[in-house]
Amino acid sequence: MPREKHGPGGLGMLLLALLAGQDMYGYQMIEALRLRSNQVFALKAGTLYPLLHTLEQQGWVSSYDDGAPGSRVRRYYRITPQGRAALEEQKSEWNAYADAVRGVLEGGALCGA
Repeated sequence: MPREKHGPGGLGMLLLALLAGQDMYGYQMIEALRLRSNQVFALKAGTLYPLLHTLEQQGWVSSYDDGAPGSRVRRYYRITPQGRAALEEQKSEWNAYADAVRGVLEGGALCGA
């Protein structure tokens, strides 16, 4: 499986996590990420769309246009089965990384001491 350029815990993983819950359009993702992260992740469209295009090229996300008659058409993104597998792998890597950092910060037992 190809690795995401942004590594464990990257923004791509966070976008996949959002899309695992429901299909979304760009502004909706920006707002959901901002709200769920308590304002920590405040993406701009110029950051979001290149990430989405990369995820689409990797086969992890697909897009489609939708809109009610007479209203603005929006491009929605959905996670693919390959994207779900990549998300699970990245979550596992992120959890291992976070556990390692926590072990150092909390002064875990030293091996071989």
